[in-house]
Amino acid sequence: MKLKFILPGILLCAAVSSFAQNAGSIVGVGKQVDPYHYQSVKSVTYNKACVASAHPIASEVGLVIMRKGGNAFDAMIATQLTLAVVYPDAGNLGGGGFLTARRSDGKLITIDFRETASSQATRDMYLDKNGNAQLNLSQDGHLSSGVPGTVAGLFAIHKYAKLPFSELIQPAIDLAENGYAISARAARELNSLKNEFLKYNTKPTAFVKSDPWKEGDTLYQPELAATLKRIRDHGAKGFYEGETAKLIVEEMKRGNGILNYDDLKNYVAKERPPITFSYRGYEIVSFPPPSSGGLLIAEMLKMIEKYPMSSYGFESVKSTQLMIEVERRAYADRAQHMGDPDFWKVPEKTLMSDAYLAERMKDYDPSHASKSENITAGVVHESDQTTHISIIDEEGNMTAVTTTLNNSYGSKTVVGGAGFFLNDEMDDFSVKPGVPNMFGAVGGDANAIAPGKRMLSSMTPTLVLKNGKPFMVVGTPGGTTICTSVFQSIVDVIDYNMSAADAVNKPKFHHQWLPDEVVIEKGFSPDVKDALEKMGYTCKNRGAIGRTELIKILPDGKREAAADSRGDDSLAGY
Repeated sequence: MKLKFILPGILLCAAVSSFAQNAGSIVGVGKQVDPYHYQSVKSVTYNKACVASAHPIASEVGLVIMRKGGNAFDAMIATQLTLAVVYPDAGNLGGGGFLTARRSDGKLITIDFRETASSQATRDMYLDKNGNAQLNLSQDGHLSSGVPGTVAGLFAIHKYAKLPFSELIQPAIDLAENGYAISARAARELNSLKNEFLKYNTKPTAFVKSDPWKEGDTLYQPELAATLKRIRDHGAKGFYEGETAKLIVEEMKRGNGILNYDDLKNYVAKERPPITFSYRGYEIVSFPPPSSGGLLIAEMLKMIEKYPMSSYGFESVKSTQLMIEVERRAYADRAQHMGDPDFWKVPEKTLMSDAYLAERMKDYDPSHASKSENITAGVVHESDQTTHISIIDEEGNMTAVTTTLNNSYGSKTVVGGAGFFLNDEMDDFSVKPGVPNMFGAVGGDANAIAPGKRMLSSMTPTLVLKNGKPFMVVGTPGGTTICTSVFQSIVDVIDYNMSAADAVNKPKFHHQWLPDEVVIEKGFSPDVKDALEKMGYTCKNRGAIGRTELIKILPDGKREAAADSRGDDSLAGY
């Protein structure tokens, strides 16, 4: 049969399969979540609970899970698994991520399920015989993949949930098996990457068909559904061992990759102590290394704290120039001092100390641009495709999780017979000192490749507390722009008292030390840009920066939420 339905302002058609056969499903025509009738919801204030994610179907699934008695952890797991189906460019089983959370009893939780390098990885594995970096190998195809951590992470998180894992994964199974209608954005992306999918895959995939994809087409993923069922029936072992592991290793062998059975079986998600610090009386809780995010926002916020940002005004010349300069200094530290703490001593306390940060700002000149060639990492006397989910439930549990495949659709390689994309996270290591990765970030020994090591990340799932109580949940995708987007969102809310919608959608800017340039979004003030250029800055226009999901708790306890207008991101709540 044919069914007409609406996505944001557009009339579409899709072939509808019989979801009604699964009587227990929450997903299907006439069910609580309709995969053919959905639209993005961008800004709403809810009374009790809210989910903000990259896709309307995923947010709706998270909402239904909470209405069925699940908490924010249940909703996060179900939302992430749904994104693995309906948002395959970043939602994933074959990637990794970080969770920052706070239970209603005040317990802080930070779980690291970042990918790891294979036991067969070597420091110089992407260099040719002349020592030149072969970034094509670290950025696409089988050799670019680290050991996936997402599934292990979801099971590590599940101990804080209330509902059976089988109930949380079922909506994703139903969507993969019975299909859902793709958006115009998804159709464009699948069409634009068709040649790369053909190049980097050894078997046919659900993402390539003879005629072009169009808005409203139904995407069926039966191989992914089978993989999800193995996880449902056998737990994490249903992914890291047995049939799915066999399919991953066979795919590696066909494409000259190096992930093996032991790599998969030995993967472990880790709880780590969070980064916590104060900013203008608010408590910030963010993710520690191997994320650079928590340390970067700590450095940046603490470097601006003594300045009267609110009187400077939002994206004025004074406030923007100051924020650019603290971004420059923090990212110089990232390149030198940050890496996997299991392999490298990261000087967290020093990088966050008032004395160190005051020293970093000694050469700050509010009238002129610094030059990155003259700004190096501070002296320490010690040794874009990602997706974010923000959730707060009725009890006050807060979860912020950012997961990634790294580039859009990761390595572009689908595991034959298993139906999911593998990451290309090996590019987040320092392939060669001084050689930038796909996001322009450079690094050295701290982030060099080693077997079993976790590559440095920019993911920054972050919570903000006010007087010890929940105040904000925030995060975004965007590669190296993640940290500056979260930084700016916090400043927008705390210093400029912005609504969630304005903090998310106002134009953003970014500086990351190298390359020595300020990138700005459409809508950024041309007068401010001109003033910055007269001060010696190189400013470049670019497309959208990130896709932020932000929930702000109002004084009356209501949840003011915003899903980024830069994509199909959407809210659901009650």
